[in-house]
Amino acid sequence: MIRKLLTTTALAAFVAVAGVGQAMAGKADDTLVWSTDREVTVVDPYFNNTRELVIIGNTVWDGLLFRNLKTGDYEPLLAESYEWIDNTTLEFKLREGVTFHDGSTFDADDVVYTVNFVADKDHGVLTQANVDWMDHAEKVDQYTVRIKLKEPFPAALAYLAQAVFIMPEGHYDGAPETAEGKKNYGAVEPVGTGPYKVTNVVPGERIEMARNDDYFKASPKGMPAIGKLTFRTITEMNTQMAELLTGGIDWIWDVPKEQAEQLSEHPDVTVENAKTMRISYIAFDVNGTSGDEQFTDKKVREAVAHAINRQSIVDNLVGPASVVLNAACHPDQFGCTQDVPAWDYDPEKAKALLKEAGYENGFETDIYAYRQREYTEAVIGDLAAVGIKANLKFMQYRALRDLVWKGETPLHHMTWGSNSIPDASASTGHFFSGGRDDPAKDPKVTELLAEAGTITDPDKRKELYKEALSIISGELYWLPMFSYAKYYAFSSDLDFTPTPDEIPRFYTAKWN
Repeated sequence: MIRKLLTTTALAAFVAVAGVGQAMAGKADDTLVWSTDREVTVVDPYFNNTRELVIIGNTVWDGLLFRNLKTGDYEPLLAESYEWIDNTTLEFKLREGVTFHDGSTFDADDVVYTVNFVADKDHGVLTQANVDWMDHAEKVDQYTVRIKLKEPFPAALAYLAQAVFIMPEGHYDGAPETAEGKKNYGAVEPVGTGPYKVTNVVPGERIEMARNDDYFKASPKGMPAIGKLTFRTITEMNTQMAELLTGGIDWIWDVPKEQAEQLSEHPDVTVENAKTMRISYIAFDVNGTSGDEQFTDKKVREAVAHAINRQSIVDNLVGPASVVLNAACHPDQFGCTQDVPAWDYDPEKAKALLKEAGYENGFETDIYAYRQREYTEAVIGDLAAVGIKANLKFMQYRALRDLVWKGETPLHHMTWGSNSIPDASASTGHFFSGGRDDPAKDPKVTELLAEAGTITDPDKRKELYKEALSIISGELYWLPMFSYAKYYAFSSDLDFTPTPDEIPRFYTAKWN
């Protein structure tokens, strides 16, 4: 079967990997090994905003609340209960008897320290929108704490359940300094209260975790059944598949559709396609900061939008759980209406628009991407059909993110998982509120999103989001592409259920 699926080059790569004495994965060793192509050098959910750290964050750390995916309710986790004192104050009664992985006891001091640290923008939490709605925390007594919001924030519970992980008091105080004399908070040894604890980190290669046998029994996450987890970086999908088939790893995702269908024929592999909260988008340099002026012309942006056959990409590459998007958010998020200006596939109209814009013979540009190369290659093919030669610049996420922040990309094809927060503030609000990810910095959009993010009337919030989303799609600051559906492939020995929030809950997995 391996000969059918893999090239000689991929097999050679696998032999090279296997020959270095890697411990085998699987049921016999009670070790679930999962892999992606992402290099992870920072094991801290506040100072690494990749999907891998969202997953590890939920595995190694706990927040005050937990979102029940079946009911949508927010349940106590490190808290025992919570209540709104007023529209900017949340009070939490904390759970007693919880310990951190280093043996220290959890109480209000840890919550106060964490909230006050991450809410201080000078500490440089990467995704500021996850924490900048909090002003500070106050200790009432040893097991009671209040979190004060800067202003009303209707999505507060969602963020507390998904993006605010509690660290032990003083956790970052001893952070080493960089050569520039700044604190390197991401270098601090990871310590949480979660169902697994980190036991070994080889930056860029592997992260090893072991079950926290002292995990508190009342947790809605439950006690893990599997003894050890290991994350491994394997940059080539062919090598990931080879190791899955030969027992080197147990779980992979983002498998291309054709390979997933081939893997499904193997009796020792389970393959599933499931929707996620991740979205794909193309952002335009609408202000010309990259040096390419073409995309400052709306007609050119419209031509690109009409040139790309998004439905074909969904049907042929992404999978049946994916849908084409019109709006700059995920349909499962509160406030995300798809009733906004839409751009149909019409290559003849694209050519006509290019001619109107003065590019009858097309033009050449660069397109930047970091994920699912085949998706961007399909875009490049569609653009070529109307006369736009797009040169692919494919790189690691962090390198591309930095270029985007500097405004150096004329076109970039990227994705966003919203930290799995089911509210448009985590997608539209993140990208169009005037920050470094905002390609347009449209003051009207910024104003609408600021109001939508702070008022508590749900109907009014929906109206504001619709108006903002209509401007974003109508002006084509973004071309929303499609919602992600992932092909998961994992060992038939593993009992694992994908979830729509794109957070594999390995702590609920077990061996068959």
